[in-house]
Amino acid sequence: MAGSRWIRSEVYLLFAAVGAVLGICTLQLVRNIWTNPEVRLSKEKRSAGVLENYAEGEAYAEHGLRKFLRKRDPQVMPSLNKFFSDPE
Repeated sequence: MAGSRWIRSEVYLLFAAVGAVLGICTLQLVRNIWTNPEVRLSKEKRSAGVLENYAEGEAYAEHGLRKFLRKRDPQVMPSLNKFFSDPE
């Protein structure tokens, strides 16, 4: 009874949206820390200075999601757009 007084049912959707955004931010931060070629956590890698690692940078920039979306049509709903824009 006391919980329903402080947390209303309308707030659950807000909690879900904020939780999803925090999850996306966390995943992006972890991806940048572990796979970004410009981020070096160990002392040995930091002492190397500027590296000419073009292949590693290309692999980081051209990740799987970008490769997948490059082959797709840049429309949100292509079938619906085609239905309303193309006269028969």
